[in-house]
Amino acid sequence: MSVDLRPLAAGIPDVVVERIRAARNVLAVGHENPDADTVGSTLAICRFVEELGGKATPLCTDPVPALYDFLAGVDRFQADPDPAESYDLLVISDCGALDRIGEVRDRHPRLFAELPRVVIDHHASNDQAGDADWIDPAAAATCEMTTLLAVRLGVPLDLDSGAVATALMAGIVMDTATFAHPNATPRTLVVSAALVEAGAPLSEISRRLYRTKPEPQLRLFGRVLDRLETDLDGRLVWSTLQEADLAATGSRPEYSEGIIDLLAQANDAEVAILFKEAGPATRISVRTRPAVDATVLTAKFGGGGHARAAGATVDLPLAEAPRAVLAEARRLLGAGDAVDAGRRLTP
Repeated sequence: MSVDLRPLAAGIPDVVVERIRAARNVLAVGHENPDADTVGSTLAICRFVEELGGKATPLCTDPVPALYDFLAGVDRFQADPDPAESYDLLVISDCGALDRIGEVRDRHPRLFAELPRVVIDHHASNDQAGDADWIDPAAAATCEMTTLLAVRLGVPLDLDSGAVATALMAGIVMDTATFAHPNATPRTLVVSAALVEAGAPLSEISRRLYRTKPEPQLRLFGRVLDRLETDLDGRLVWSTLQEADLAATGSRPEYSEGIIDLLAQANDAEVAILFKEAGPATRISVRTRPAVDATVLTAKFGGGGHARAAGATVDLPLAEAPRAVLAEARRLLGAGDAVDAGRRLTP
């Protein structure tokens, strides 16, 4: 029996639908360090526009990780807009803040400032308030929202023999950890059912994203897990990933995806943090249980995300960042700023 998404799609702001429907040449942009959600949504937007008779260019500051090579169209992504094109609409997908677009925005400030835009995002920390900024924190993934957008636009979900549905399902699978996270709602499941009906191979997508890892990635996981540290009777868990770990294991930077979710599996962990060396700065990935809102922790360092999963870039080297971040985590856990002098806070 066909899944009818029209009632769920009715709440999409009309201005979002109207701008995309009227656009003739769209620049569709995902965030830096792309994941399945931004890749799937951006590719889908491009195909929607093309199906409606327009042109579209998918854009991302960073290369799409090889993990997503199974998604049709990933080879279309560009690092910069085409100077020969006259774009009439900017569609930004899955960026919790505009600075998440990355360096390409800095290279083309006038284009990003002057183009009419649509923002489609599900991050609770997103405070964009433009006329066509559609922010829905209740959505498990931006791809969930983009699926509903297809319905409003009248674009079939089985476009390209299920390839578009596959890209959208990949975003949902990644952002829900195959429906294991509490952000997977009844709406998420209904939308996912429609995508499966449209040709998305759910089990194969889940296998590729969560149950297939190259040997260097497994070795990288081992090095980071071997540094696992705990405090507050296991309520606080963390580890570090050094740039040297990538070289030692022959890993790519994107191979670090998934490590934080392993740390968060510790029995008593209410806050799990992965510190990743990023030149003179440190990137943090945070997972929490209901006692702590992850966005409150990351906001202290200029980041954002979701209540249970968030991130930030700390303007401190890896040797110093853990002390500052862990002190804030302890405070949120009600343990004050005291640091156990016997614990190693840096790698």
